[in-house]
Amino acid sequence: MIIILMGVSGSGKTTVGRLLAKELDWPFYDGDDFHPPANVEKMRADIPLDDDDRDGWLASLQNLIRQKIDDGQNAILACSALKQKYRARLRQDRPHEVRLVYLKGDFALIQQRLQTRRHHYMNPNLLQSQFDALEEPADALTIDIAKGSHAIVGIIQRELGRENE
Repeated sequence: MIIILMGVSGSGKTTVGRLLAKELDWPFYDGDDFHPPANVEKMRADIPLDDDDRDGWLASLQNLIRQKIDDGQNAILACSALKQKYRARLRQDRPHEVRLVYLKGDFALIQQRLQTRRHHYMNPNLLQSQFDALEEPADALTIDIAKGSHAIVGIIQRELGRENE
């Protein structure tokens, strides 16, 4: 199984992903690490990414997912996956093997989180563009981020049948 933790920047994907990976003893991959340098520079410069910018990034993530599935390995991936077409591309018509978890939060809470976050290239001023691009998924496990990271990990384990791993 590949678990994709999705949501806007600041929703807790990396924090939850690392905690969940530790609980399950699965590898964790942060989608941010797969962005090419040009994308990182655009985000640092306060320029939102468009579909063309995301194409190569999504291809890299798609290859990672395919490799893990083909090798019979589990993994957790933190990836914004804001649009349905991005999620469809990442899932590769494998809904039982690639599960989506949407970390949902309101703008004010996430903005507050971003203002206290350090050492990340994503400019907090881009948050509105992320909410504007977000197409909320109908086919994901949706969890309110106000619950806190440890509670979210427990919910994911319970809902995806991984609580004893």
